[in-house]
Amino acid sequence: MDQAAELLFYVNGRKVLEKNVDPETMLLPYLRKKRILCFEHYPANACLLPICSLYGAAVTTVEGVGSTKTRIHPVQHEGNSNLCRCTGYRPIIDACKTFCKTSLKLFSEEEFLPLDPTQELIFPPELMKLAEKQPHNTRIFHGDRMTWISPVTLKELLKAKAKYPQAPVVMGNTSVGPDVKFKGIFHSVIISPDRIEELNVVNYTDNGLTLGAALSLAQVKDILANVILKLPEEKTQTYHALLKHLGTLAGSQIRNMASLGGHIVSRHLDSDLNPLLAVGNCTLNLLSKEGKRQIPLNEQFLRKCPSADLKPEEILISVNIPYSRKWEFVSAFRQAQRQQNALAIVNSGMRVFFGGGDGIIRELSISYGGVGPTTICTENSCQKLIGRPWNEEMLDAACRLILDEVSLPASAPGGKVEFKRTLIISFLFKFYLEVSQILKRMDPVHYPSLADTYESALEDLHSRHHLSTLKYEAGLTNGDLLQLPQDPIGHPIMHLSGIKHATGEAIYCDDMPAVDQELFLAFVTSSRAHAKIVSIDLSEALSLPGVVDIVTEEDLHGVNYFCLLTEPEKLLSTEEVFCVGQLVCAVIADSEVQAKRAAKRVKIVYQDKEPLILTIEEAIQHKSFFEEERKLEYGNVEEAFKMVDQILEGEIHMGGQEHFYMETQSMLVVPKGEDQEIDVYISTQFPKYIQDIVASTLKLPANKVMCHVKRVGGAFGGKVIKTGIMAAITAFAANKHGRAVRCILERGEDMLITGGRHPYLGKYKAGFMNDGRILALDMEHYSNGGASLDESLFVIEMGLLKMENAYKFPNLRCRGWACRTNLPSNTALRGFGFPQTGLITESCITEVAAKCGLSPEKVRTINMYKEIDETPYKQEINAKNLIQCWKECMAMSSYALRRAAVEKFNLENYWKKKGLAMVPVKFPVGLGSTAAGQVASRELKMPLSNIHLRGTSTETIPNTCVAGGSVVADLNGLAVKDACQTLLKRLEPVISKNPRGTWKDWAQAAFNESISLSATGYFRGYESDINWETGEGHPFEYFVYGAACSEVEIDCLTGAHKNIRTDIVMDVGCSINPALDIGQIEGAFIQGMGLYTIEELNYSLQGVLYTRGPNQYKIPTICDVPVELHISLLPPSQNSNTLYSSKGLGESGIFLGSSVFFAIRDAVNAARRERGLPGPLKLKSPLTPEKIRMACEDKFTKILNGMDDDDLYVMHGWLVFTNRNYTL
Repeated sequence: MDQAAELLFYVNGRKVLEKNVDPETMLLPYLRKKRILCFEHYPANACLLPICSLYGAAVTTVEGVGSTKTRIHPVQHEGNSNLCRCTGYRPIIDACKTFCKTSLKLFSEEEFLPLDPTQELIFPPELMKLAEKQPHNTRIFHGDRMTWISPVTLKELLKAKAKYPQAPVVMGNTSVGPDVKFKGIFHSVIISPDRIEELNVVNYTDNGLTLGAALSLAQVKDILANVILKLPEEKTQTYHALLKHLGTLAGSQIRNMASLGGHIVSRHLDSDLNPLLAVGNCTLNLLSKEGKRQIPLNEQFLRKCPSADLKPEEILISVNIPYSRKWEFVSAFRQAQRQQNALAIVNSGMRVFFGGGDGIIRELSISYGGVGPTTICTENSCQKLIGRPWNEEMLDAACRLILDEVSLPASAPGGKVEFKRTLIISFLFKFYLEVSQILKRMDPVHYPSLADTYESALEDLHSRHHLSTLKYEAGLTNGDLLQLPQDPIGHPIMHLSGIKHATGEAIYCDDMPAVDQELFLAFVTSSRAHAKIVSIDLSEALSLPGVVDIVTEEDLHGVNYFCLLTEPEKLLSTEEVFCVGQLVCAVIADSEVQAKRAAKRVKIVYQDKEPLILTIEEAIQHKSFFEEERKLEYGNVEEAFKMVDQILEGEIHMGGQEHFYMETQSMLVVPKGEDQEIDVYISTQFPKYIQDIVASTLKLPANKVMCHVKRVGGAFGGKVIKTGIMAAITAFAANKHGRAVRCILERGEDMLITGGRHPYLGKYKAGFMNDGRILALDMEHYSNGGASLDESLFVIEMGLLKMENAYKFPNLRCRGWACRTNLPSNTALRGFGFPQTGLITESCITEVAAKCGLSPEKVRTINMYKEIDETPYKQEINAKNLIQCWKECMAMSSYALRRAAVEKFNLENYWKKKGLAMVPVKFPVGLGSTAAGQVASRELKMPLSNIHLRGTSTETIPNTCVAGGSVVADLNGLAVKDACQTLLKRLEPVISKNPRGTWKDWAQAAFNESISLSATGYFRGYESDINWETGEGHPFEYFVYGAACSEVEIDCLTGAHKNIRTDIVMDVGCSINPALDIGQIEGAFIQGMGLYTIEELNYSLQGVLYTRGPNQYKIPTICDVPVELHISLLPPSQNSNTLYSSKGLGESGIFLGSSVFFAIRDAVNAARRERGLPGPLKLKSPLTPEKIRMACEDKFTKILNGMDDDDLYVMHGWLVFTNRNYTL
């Protein structure tokens, strides 16, 4: 084997030759870019691509497709509208439609850039010649710790495997890569075959299809789709089932990289393909230097039994997938937290062979994934069912046999034991129905028809077609009679950085070029939730190459605390820790890799302490609260309870939410080397706070610290307190060593350290009349604040002030507590307490409606504010636009007609149910961008193209306010307006002398006359106050109103749901930019929908966060967007106190996502009523598939009643726990 002298590949058309490549380097850090659009003409994940695998490849990043310096490619032009969590997916869907070949009129062609063929990329001719004349020499790359071997012939591959039998064979690195990155598994040698023909075969035989082990899953998908078109249906049953799972398995980037052989050999417990390949009687073709061998892909292989497994020196060459036979049927089933690009909670492959038309089982094979340490094959149960007729008696016996054979103890990986057991037999029932339906179709005389109400159980729940409409009035605002042509106010204007986001030219902290002698910082965090630190051994970490220093609490003596709100926050803690993820110390090294390796070598000895408080209930039990309660009281609650017809009491638990911003916590601190000045480049919402905490930690005047924020790659409230703490520590290291220090958190670290939205427990007691009027409401709010105060008290206060939502409760008492627990501190997140307290109120209203025999919408209407009214804190409110939004949404959604249609559907379908719900929102704004450019354009009467916005810096704006609470456009816009008016006043004499001149003329004339051409504008914010002693005040400047109506369909057997349609009407005042306002509404709604349905945080009983990263924590994707999404803005209305009568929309729309929650609740209620189950129904948020399925009790859940109590999980507070984990 000859060592390769260099690595050759192309990036964006440029040739790259690299010598001495480290095999541990991935493409992403090599390029220092965030996104990769294309790799060898297919999308791939740069973070998983080893650079050594790129020999002879052409890599095209998004920057290489087009740029603002050359020309924007159409795909970039269409994709620029939406690249992060802050807006919805509608623009992406619309963009994709422009590339569809269809007879349907999906878009208006004149709205999009034409395709320029000369702009399309070509594969480098040199690489084509290289591929044709490629020498048959194995390439070897040596790193400091790892050797990478790339054989290009089968002979060389076998030779390498014989020499290094324990070395993994890596194709796409989608299995080995995550194990190395997240589990710390290390391989000193990796073998990566490169385009070996024998591993990429596609052979059609008399018995079936043989597929090469190196084929990507995307290639397998295409091959199977083509085979299905060519062969009779009876031969392609297994192929159909495989194709079904390949459509939802991971994302396209992973499918393009992952190989068939790698997927099989990895034998992950939740593998989607292995259960199907096992029931399909597939065989594996193996090869070594000793010769060929064939083994069955069966349970023994999946369990890695030595007698049935690959030998260390063997290679999987190909897989034989037999054809199916007449009277043989194969089906695939899976249920995940999210329907696409999510690991299955449970999946299954099932096959039955009758041999003839008599319906007697000749062969039966059923396998499950996700219910054991590997794929489980139910061989014993299936054997006992052979010879039985295909009928309900067989089904009942099969359910009991399989439940008995598939042992799922409470400690099973991932928990959710009862849900998994239910899915096991629910899938079996679906298979029974599928086969029964086919048998009836094949032989109508001998097989009975399915009941009409059962047929929907077999229908696919998810649609791939989306329709959206947007309605708004553009143009005049604020009573203008005439608007100048260049005035952009009121018109839909693209985000000024949108194109740069799409082309990759937008610079984030991690994209900034390395500074000379730059260091990297990595944090060491606590692994215990409440413990005394007995000792810390830094010696091994400090001895590693490249390690410069380790900063501890001792180094920060006297500056280790900083107070922003009411309670000081500690920077580092090396004596006692109060949550997993608390910052203990920080390693400083020459590179990111070295810093993170060293961080893992810091040895900490803990002594656990009591109590360990994780849940709200535990906090209540131990009276563990931050400060005293906050209370809001209006009217006389006690007297009102004496006058009502009915009283109900209830409670609801709501889980937390991760910010999941696109850009993780990122910062670069650069000492200037003169006068102790220091520059902080950071992604934050509050530059002034960063400046203050860094100055405090370095014992410097604040004017020596300059904080620069070019852009924030998503924040939602999550880049303030913890960001400041990490910036202070990074700055301390930079100042101490006089060198630039960079700190970029990985996603898992970020989620572990930073906390998110507060979980809530809401208790309510409502007194109401039989007609639905709520006269008395007594509420208690408890939030899980975590280990330190952060912004928890502020969240409780805001939740109290907004809790009544759109309703006037004449007698109200609400008290709130922030609980101190041993979880990472929770903080602000879009909506700031209202998404939790609003849900509590709406849940109460829904239960009141049920007690009165009325629809929730009727009770909402009865209790809604009536135009001029008064809030519980005695601030006047004009709810005219609230009522208008409600009525328009009712009309736009055709609520009455669709309610009747939903009820008709539910009568006709037993296993599928639909739900419909409508929810209003009143969101106060005022405690206290892109619009700034439009403001400057209007005030200066200058075309928007002449306006350039620079990043925020405390160097130019010394007293920046925090960016949040929906007031960014208001505060910054009014400050810009002030500055522009100052400039215009100065320039009046110049302009009057030359009224027909251009801005260039006027600027030159002003310069000649020594007139200042710069101005500072300032807006101090809205006046606001609240007295918590009296519960009175004027805390808000104005209110945003809206309403949403959502329709869903649920699968009662699996808990899956489909968002069919959502109609939203919003009052935005006079929109400055309808495009951005609608994007904010869409994005907030989708984020809210995720909050209330799928985004679930899981913790261990020891307080360790399990859901760290996108593999475990699921946010909505395109597949979750309602099939129909209609958004309408009320006609412009005046509000003299705001910027051009506009309203801030960043947060209000998130609560509209609860309309999906209540629509699901409506569907679940329909299922329970049909089954004769008693109420009231208590559902917790988020309404995950597990909660939906377990609420739809039926004959299959009753079968589970025979389980031992030890096997059942218990619902406890806002955490669901077995003996191994909590679910937040």
